[in-house]
Amino acid sequence: MLIIITGPSGVGKTTIIKTLMKADPSLKYSVSMTTRKPRHNEKHGMDYYFVSVEDFKRMIEKNELAEWSEVYGEYYGRSKKELDELSKNYDTLVGIDIQGAMKLQKTYPHGIFIFILPKSEEALETQLRGRRTDEESSIETRLNAAIDEIKKADNFDHKVVNDVVEETAEKIKSIIIAEKCRIR
Repeated sequence: MLIIITGPSGVGKTTIIKTLMKADPSLKYSVSMTTRKPRHNEKHGMDYYFVSVEDFKRMIEKNELAEWSEVYGEYYGRSKKELDELSKNYDTLVGIDIQGAMKLQKTYPHGIFIFILPKSEEALETQLRGRRTDEESSIETRLNAAIDEIKKADNFDHKVVNDVVEETAEKIKSIIIAEKCRIR
């Protein structure tokens, strides 16, 4: 199964995915690429594949990406080949922004698309500020974008509010089990 976890920036997608993978080591994670610089705690090949703008544009030209977007002035995308191989053999988690998730809906309609909502706007702002990785202008941009992105939640298969990460992960595990039992 291909399980796509999406939601606004700062909602906790990465933390939820790490919690799910710790609880179920059989889950695989599809690592995406970005042209942005790594944050202090990020590792190449684990959090992202950090690539140059030139390499990224070359992959676009060769149609090697399952999806790609320009977000906040940086490119993000995912290798079509890697995603296809992973999802053919494993239950695969994809953590992705809303633009990318909507593109994947067209390419992978069989995927399970889960939208993560913040408990509140205040909680989202606290999370973004707590990272201490973005400048004030970036935080404001992300908060304003989040308000618009939350309106798109109804375009996905499931909505889960991220209040307590462990409870959110349990709800997602329940969704995965239910989807595996689906007849149609």
